Amino acid sequence: MTAAALDKPVIIVVDDDPLLRASLDALFRSVDFTVLAFPSAQELLETELPQTPICLVIDVRMPQMGGFECRRKLVERGIDIPSIFLTGHGDIPMSVKAMKAGAVDFLTKPFREEDMLDAVYACLGKAERKQVELDQIRVTRERFSSLSPRERQVMQGVVRGLLNKQIAGDLGVSEITVKLHRSSMMKKMALRTVPDLVRAADALGTHLPSDRAETAA
Repeated sequence: MTAAALDKPVIIVVDDDPLLRASLDALFRSVDFTVLAFPSAQELLETELPQTPICLVIDVRMPQMGGFECRRKLVERGIDIPSIFLTGHGDIPMSVKAMKAGAVDFLTKPFREEDMLDAVYACLGKAERKQVELDQIRVTRERFSSLSPRERQVMQGVVRGLLNKQIAGDLGVSEITVKLHRSSMMKKMALRTVPDLVRAADALGTHLPSDRAETAA
C-alpha cells in the first residue's frame, strides 16, 4: 500500500537517528497510529503524501536539510502540515523560530513520551480541523463552478450588498430576471441567507466576475 492510499491520520517522523526513529515508530504504533518514517528531509519531499490529516515530527538539525527548511519547502508546494520540531539543543531563539515556522510544539531531546503524545494529539486536532475546512472550500468551489455567468454576476452584486433593482440596473436586465437568477444561484450554492453567501464568497478566495459584458448562459 502506497502512502497516498492511506485513509486515516498519519504521523510522519523525519530524523537521521535510526534509534530515535525506531523509538517514535514504536511509540506511535502502540497507540494505533499509522506511521511513515524517513531518515532525511529529502526522502520525505520525494514521497507522495496521503490525503488525510497528518502530523509531522521532524528534527531541526539534520545533514543536508533541517526541519525548518523542509517545512518551508512543503509550504511552498502548498502543503501546510501541522508540525512538531525536535532538537537536541533547544533554546529560546530556536523555539521562537519554530513557532514562526508553524510549529504546534517544540520538544527538546530527550523528551517524555507523554509530552510527545500530547503534542501529537494537538497536532492531529489542528490537522483534522484544517481538513474539514479544506473539504468545505472544495464543495463551495464545486457549487460555484456550476453557476452560469449571469448567476455569478448576480452573486457578485448580492455580495456587494446591492438591491435587486440596483443589480438589474448594472446588468441592464429586468428586476424579475435578477430575482430568478438570484433564486437559482442560491439553490445551486445550497445557501439560505445573504450572510451565508458572503461567507461562501470569502471562502472561495477568488474574485467574483465583474465584467458586465459577460452574457447570460
